[in-house]
Amino acid sequence: MLSAFQFQCCFVLIFLAASKGETRYLEPLLASEDEPFLLLSEDLVELSAGQIYWRLLRCIDMLSIEGQFTFTAEQPQLHCTTFFIGEPEEFITIDYDFININCQGGDFLKVFDGWMLKGEKFPSSLDHPLPTSRRYIDFCESGNIQRSIRSSQNVAMIFRIHQSGNGFTITVKKNANLFPCNVISQTPSGIIPHQHRNCSFSIIYPVVIKISDLILGHLNGLFLKKPSAGCAGMGDFVELLGGTGLDQSKMFPLAGLCHSFHGSAQMKIGCDNTVLQMVSSSKHINRVTFQYYQLDLQETEENIIEEFCFPSI
Repeated sequence: MLSAFQFQCCFVLIFLAASKGETRYLEPLLASEDEPFLLLSEDLVELSAGQIYWRLLRCIDMLSIEGQFTFTAEQPQLHCTTFFIGEPEEFITIDYDFININCQGGDFLKVFDGWMLKGEKFPSSLDHPLPTSRRYIDFCESGNIQRSIRSSQNVAMIFRIHQSGNGFTITVKKNANLFPCNVISQTPSGIIPHQHRNCSFSIIYPVVIKISDLILGHLNGLFLKKPSAGCAGMGDFVELLGGTGLDQSKMFPLAGLCHSFHGSAQMKIGCDNTVLQMVSSSKHINRVTFQYYQLDLQETEENIIEEFCFPSI
């Protein structure tokens, strides 16, 4: 049984797995009204070279592709949201092409730099380069001043409330990010490249994670232990966190890697969301390379402990 958090998020992974390497094949124009999150249909649309993809947006929607998208409220719409996600090494750019909303009448259109679910944010306020207030870009406040918005990581979202008949058209593009930091995953492997700041890699399902290479700005050798035992005193380290929401600052610390090593360190973690976090003192350049895959039912049955959101090493 999927948790509520997984229900809201795991369709991203399934869709991207189905379309991996085949970006010309896109989800259908319209999905079933009783499954607003279902962008996973097998009926895929093939585009000719150079053709721009277009479709209507639902009140609650998810986009993992470039193209032009239009939303028109058929009735007063409250709390509509579109989630955007790219590859780990991509930024999301949202261009306003056409806006027809009544700001004075109560409509609003806001872009959020990251994702938010149930009041929890990714990246957390501690890890994002901007203060929370600057991560919201309100069209009714900025107007024509800011018609193009770029995310700081591979995810972003739009909040909107519209009166009947009002709406907008946007173009979504993806741009290369040479130094990805703070990622929600869609691929079976990951890397936090040479960085001198806090970075997080979020995996939104129970997972087996294998860390193969860790370069920190001090010492050598592998030391795996609970962060409470003193890993935080090292200044630069990798921490594994587990929980049920998006905000890593509210997650349970599972283990820490406190020293550089080259080899293999594997953990099985049964949490809805697992975060591999690079904690930096900003004094050194660090790097971690890892692979992961989803825990299957047999593996979870073989690792039943009192609280399965604890690691099995």
